[in-house]
Amino acid sequence: MPFFEDLVVTEEGAPVSVSTVGDTEYYVIDDHGFRRHVEARPIDRAVLEQFAEQITAHRHEAAEAMLRLMGRDDLFTKAAVDSALQNINIEHLLDQTLPAEARQWLGLLGVRVVINLHGELVRVEMPAAPEDEE
Repeated sequence: MPFFEDLVVTEEGAPVSVSTVGDTEYYVIDDHGFRRHVEARPIDRAVLEQFAEQITAHRHEAAEAMLRLMGRDDLFTKAAVDSALQNINIEHLLDQTLPAEARQWLGLLGVRVVINLHGELVRVEMPAAPEDEE
């Protein structure tokens, strides 16, 4: 199953379906009745690379958020979280399946992966982070 199934849309906002041919997964774009199959893995990889860049740029904040979510703040957990954030393996992630609940949650938050008719990543729409009030 493609990693971002149900989150991928065309530039016009039309949802993109998925299909598997042999061992290869595809996003299927309806181009006025012509079903364009574009391999899902390169698109998913490009999106995950963008996420990884953002996590790297904000690693300290990401680590603090993870520790809060886990309800732990001890030295060993912090070291494990820091290590995990420094060693993100995109290929390993691509071999996993993002749970349907997580995809649904991301969709409700407004995350959209926008591709063109050629299957090229145009942009990733993400909700804006709340601004700190001072």
